[in-house]
Amino acid sequence: MADPIENSPDGARKRIKRTQGFVEEVFEIIRADIMALRIPPDTRIPIGNLVRELGVSQTPIREALSMLEALGLVTKKQFVGYCTAPKLTRKEFEQLYEMRLLLEPYAARCAAERMDAQELEEVCELARRMEPAESETRATYGKFADDDSELHARIARGSKNRLIEDALSRMHTHLHIFRLRFHSEVTTEAFAEHARLIDALKRRSPGEAEAAMRYHIDKSYARLVPFAE
Repeated sequence: MADPIENSPDGARKRIKRTQGFVEEVFEIIRADIMALRIPPDTRIPIGNLVRELGVSQTPIREALSMLEALGLVTKKQFVGYCTAPKLTRKEFEQLYEMRLLLEPYAARCAAERMDAQELEEVCELARRMEPAESETRATYGKFADDDSELHARIARGSKNRLIEDALSRMHTHLHIFRLRFHSEVTTEAFAEHARLIDALKRRSPGEAEAAMRYHIDKSYARLVPFAE
């Protein structure tokens, strides 16, 4: 496997300052590289290169990689070390969307009935913050992917069904899906679909929330299926 960081055009990095949260800073740098495909899928992550570039020891890097492993963005292979997760296959993509269509519309229906006022306000505020920038960059796209994941997680949590929440959380759906394609239409169209969903939640309309979530998932599938292998 190649060592992509060594050959990356972004190789000259700002070295990490040893502040209290510098493990999280290392985590964010590596996560951004994975989401932007600067480290391609199914590629070894050379810890030695990161040590030299970021100016930290192996310990915080390994902690950050362990955090990324918990998100499903990194795997640990025997005799190889840490690698980025493989790109979704077409079959995996289809299976993920089957599960989403089974669980998320119902979760949205329940959330419209069961979310308390504070939870609803937090979801609305998160959706407002996700308005796409005029000029899309890899950084803003990665941030949108993170916020999208959080938005769907909060709606699942608002269903008050722990089994649904846990099942969706374990799938790590959104981060992997956003790795399939970097394009402004993904964020622009998703933002509009979120607005329709949020409106239904605010009006406490279970049927409309369920329909809005189903529409959003169907549209997401249509946008991204051409890029699934």
